[in-house]
Amino acid sequence: MKAILETKNLVKYYGTGENLVKAIDHTDIRIEPGEFVAVVGRSGSGKSTLLHMLGGLDRPDSGKVLIEGRDIFRLKDERLAVFRRRKIGFIFQSYNLVPSLNVWENIVLPIGLDGRKVDQEYVMDIIRRIGMEDRLHALPNTLSGGQQQRVAIARALASRPAIILADEPTGNLDSRTEIEVVNLLKNCVTEYGQTLVMITHDESIAQMADRMIVIEDGKVVRA
Repeated sequence: MKAILETKNLVKYYGTGENLVKAIDHTDIRIEPGEFVAVVGRSGSGKSTLLHMLGGLDRPDSGKVLIEGRDIFRLKDERLAVFRRRKIGFIFQSYNLVPSLNVWENIVLPIGLDGRKVDQEYVMDIIRRIGMEDRLHALPNTLSGGQQQRVAIARALASRPAIILADEPTGNLDSRTEIEVVNLLKNCVTEYGQTLVMITHDESIAQMADRMIVIEDGKVVRA
């Protein structure tokens, strides 16, 4: 099977001399279509840097990130932004919802930015799945943390990306809500045929994935 997401000899360093930090150090990973992969490591291990490069948010010093066989860093910035919008859904720890937009507007925002028509039936199916159909007109500041993260999940899924990248998506949630959110994410990704890569430092959350990639000092030590 052809990998949906792959890195080849990926390198990202910060600083120089004694202050050199090898955030990502000649890292190779391979993720198959439909997999749920947890990337695990201590704080400062390089896992968030890796996620940012997998999503084209940060360019490496050298090496490649291939999405569906395409080297994304050969694209110029504008083309990369369009490619990212269409192929990748992001979920962050801090939700990143727009405070002045209601639940529906937040969810469909990336589709509008891409100049595409919203598939209302598909988006409403996601909203029902996350249990937010009665809060469509609510503003983010009236929602709990768990509800805000559900909206962020729906936003990531709504544009039908091939890959969902989640950076500590349960970091601000209590343990019960945390399990609920990961189960929801897992079920949605399975239902809509997407691939999920999730950064977490929480072993119990990582155990829910199909596979774990462990990172230490910018290197994959176990996959």
